[in-house]
Amino acid sequence: MKVRLRIIILTTGHHKDELAIYNKFMPKILVTGCAGFIGSHTTLALLNQGYEVVGLDNFNDYYNPAWKQINLDQFNNRPQFEFIKADITDLAALKQIFQDHRFDKILHLAARAGVRPSIEQPLLYQKVNVEGTLNLLEMAREHQIPHFISASSSSVYGNQQKVPFSETDSVNEPISPYAATKKAGEMLCYTYAHLYGIKTSCLRFFTVYGPAGRPDMAPYLFTEAILQGKPINKFGDGSTKRDYTYIDDIVDGIMAVVAKPFKFEIFNLGNNTPVSLNEFIALLEEIIGKKALINQLSMQPGDVNTTYADISKAQQLLGYEPRTSFKDGLTKFVKWYKTHRL
Repeated sequence: MKVRLRIIILTTGHHKDELAIYNKFMPKILVTGCAGFIGSHTTLALLNQGYEVVGLDNFNDYYNPAWKQINLDQFNNRPQFEFIKADITDLAALKQIFQDHRFDKILHLAARAGVRPSIEQPLLYQKVNVEGTLNLLEMAREHQIPHFISASSSSVYGNQQKVPFSETDSVNEPISPYAATKKAGEMLCYTYAHLYGIKTSCLRFFTVYGPAGRPDMAPYLFTEAILQGKPINKFGDGSTKRDYTYIDDIVDGIMAVVAKPFKFEIFNLGNNTPVSLNEFIALLEEIIGKKALINQLSMQPGDVNTTYADISKAQQLLGYEPRTSFKDGLTKFVKWYKTHRL
């Protein structure tokens, strides 16, 4: 890992004692999607561990940009953090950023997320998730950045019957444009690792939830609906299962990869404990203390039947060990929602 001796003197005048002198070896990392759910939690962890972070986000309107601003505001007084508003599909903007900064690592979390919206806007998902990833890999090549980490998704496994899902399983049958773009991103990462020796890891996240979670996902949507006495949309008979993974456990996995470069590896970051939709609804009713109103609908195109992570590789190579049960994590999320959104 390349490091530099950095001496930074800050005299912004916002606080009378705000004179900070940093004289230490500080790895500098670019975090794309830093204002999002996973990005903001991970940025906080990086700052707390002493990394110098340049955060990039385009503040798109996939969900309320004001909530992303709240995520970002927590870094206002962190002297080793700099925010840049930019889009990963804007190659000219990226070129300027990489001219202005010398990074030791790239943590690429920015993406257009969501299975169902990708069916409606496949060209947008291709542009952001494939072209945007390729732009960053090109910057890593051009500027000889030795370590690249990219967010992937459990959706790449499609509707395969074998469980749990292992990194060695075939992922050649994605059933949504979102899944296909994530698979393409992994392939590009492998290509650049092979051709240019960039140490690269791709992280397959399994249904991440927790405080400040995305408002288009079931934990948020169902909590909101039950508390407001509105019906929830239940797709299918409730037997579909998801490997819900609490945000703190995901961040632990990401931080382990940030600290430990590999030649090229793919890691599942999940909870290894799938929960059915019926079990999820019943547990949420128990935590909130109120029954859900159900709007029964058919299964949606692109939705998979099960996600289930085999995490043995991450356990062995990263020391990854999810610690938050779904009940505990969902309880924390409901408490956060009542405080910050209700």
